[in-house]
Amino acid sequence: MRQVILGLVLLVAGCAARGEFTPAPAGQGEAPEAIFVGTTRANEAGGYGFARADEASFLRYDISIPPEREPGELNWPPKTRAADATLDFLVLDQSRFPSAADFRGALGSAMKRRGQTDAVVYVHGFNNTMAEGVYRVAQMHHDLEVPGVAVHYAWPSRGSPLGYVYDRESVLFARSGFEQLLNEVEATGAKNIVVVAHSMGAALTMETLRQMALRGGSRALDRVAGVVLISPDLDLDVFRSQARDIGELPQPFVVFGSKRDRVLGLSARISGTGERLGNLDDISKIADLKVTYLDTTAFDIGDGHLNLGQNPALLALFAGIVGIDEAFRADARARVGLFPGLVLTVRNATEIVLAPVGAIGDTRAGR
Repeated sequence: MRQVILGLVLLVAGCAARGEFTPAPAGQGEAPEAIFVGTTRANEAGGYGFARADEASFLRYDISIPPEREPGELNWPPKTRAADATLDFLVLDQSRFPSAADFRGALGSAMKRRGQTDAVVYVHGFNNTMAEGVYRVAQMHHDLEVPGVAVHYAWPSRGSPLGYVYDRESVLFARSGFEQLLNEVEATGAKNIVVVAHSMGAALTMETLRQMALRGGSRALDRVAGVVLISPDLDLDVFRSQARDIGELPQPFVVFGSKRDRVLGLSARISGTGERLGNLDDISKIADLKVTYLDTTAFDIGDGHLNLGQNPALLALFAGIVGIDEAFRADARARVGLFPGLVLTVRNATEIVLAPVGAIGDTRAGR
């Protein structure tokens, strides 16, 4: 077990540089993204670390997006040079709302100015600092060209490869805070809420949806118009149990996974269990659930744990996620040419295998 934990430390630490909030130099900053944040991280010494807070805080960050990068890239200034808004993700402005009501009012006003009736709520995963989570949400929201403002739930991850057990317990701690944030978003008048969760954030999402369904009955999730789980670090048996308690899963319900996700492979060994939901070998294990499973193995980057957020082709695919689900349930024959640069092969009712054009011997793929 010690070797397994060491392997996880080396794997995660080797591919995830630490990010901090850095103010943009005066007069610099481009393409700002407004990120509204609800967090159950404790505010200590002027910052939000890994300690847990009994009451949620509500904030807004305006993040400058650097123009000189490829879609999927996330950069912050190294300690060896000064911050540069043409290269780095930087903070243009940040504020803390005095109360949940103030947050709700500001978010509602921002949505109204943009003619926005739908909201996307992002949930980060294991081993994230506050800054890394906010920056990643800004990157994905910008690269996906999602209209309107983004909402982010920042739960108290320890932000350390050694904090796996702490993070798993924080998932349980953070459920009610996430439910409160979803209620605040709904109270702004949002008609549809789509939840996008990565890694261990998927476990938090499922636990929260289960809690809401058990408390409020069949109508508790009426405003949740879709769920996307990216590389979910979630035990398969636990996922099935949560799905049973929820009842009717929000639709579309989409999972992005990779059979070669090394982080999830190590997570399974640490947990002493079999497959995680995000690296299934046999999709028949969830074939009775109304879930669309997209296999991104052919697009693996590094450890394969954030293929969607880092790959331009998959980002383009994700931008039309609702259309994907509807199109494939309606007509599997229309798979070629649906999305530029991708060939999608339907294996069965719930699995879609993604591959770059040219990887499959279909002459139509390049047309």
